Amino acid sequence: MKATELSISGAWEFLPQRFSDDRGSFLVWYDPEVFADALGFELSVAQANQSVSRRGVVRGVHWADVPIGQAKYVYCSRGAVLDIVVDLRLGSPTFGRHEVTRLDTIDNRAVYLAEGLGHAFVAIEDESVVSYLCSARYAPARERIVHVRDDELALPWPADIEPVLSERDANAPTLAELRAADLLPDYHECQRFYQVRRARRTGRTG
Repeated sequence: MKATELSISGAWEFLPQRFSDDRGSFLVWYDPEVFADALGFELSVAQANQSVSRRGVVRGVHWADVPIGQAKYVYCSRGAVLDIVVDLRLGSPTFGRHEVTRLDTIDNRAVYLAEGLGHAFVAIEDESVVSYLCSARYAPARERIVHVRDDELALPWPADIEPVLSERDANAPTLAELRAADLLPDYHECQRFYQVRRARRTGRTG
C-alpha cells in the first residue's frame, strides 16, 4: 500500500495493491502499520459507518468540533464517488482549499482526513457504497456543516449531475456565517491536537 500526503496537511491518499487470479481479487484497503508509519500515530477507530447513495447524491460538507473532532478514513467498495476534502481550519496556510479524489473499485483508493477538515462527496454511479472508519463516535452537538454550494468554497461539482441533498445539507449555513459565529475550527488548536496523538505513540509527554 502506498501512502501519499495531499496538498492539504492532514489529508492523505492510500493506494492498495490488488491481487487478482481466476477466482477474483483480493486487497487490503486499510493497513494500520502503513497508516501509522506515514502519519506518526495509529488511527483509533471508535465507529465504522457505511452509506449507500444513488447517482447525484451529495453528502457534506461535514466536520466535528475540535478538540475531539472526528477524523475519517474513507473507502468506496462499490460504484464510484468524487470525494472532497476541504480545509476549514482558520489560520491554516491552505484555508478554503479543497482536494478531489475519485474513489472507486478500479484503483481502490482510500482517503484519510484529520480532525478539523471538512468532508463531502458526490456519487457518480448508482448504489455507490462508501465506508468510513471514524476516530470518534457521532455526537450531534459537535457536528458542523457548511453548504456544498457556498460560493466562497467554489467546490467542483460535476456539471452533468443534478445534486440530491438532504434537507439538513440543503439548509446549511455559508462559510461567512460560520466564521461570524466563531464555529470554524482553529488551525493551531488542531495542530496541538495532532501533536498530542503523535507524542502518545512515541511515549513523549512534553
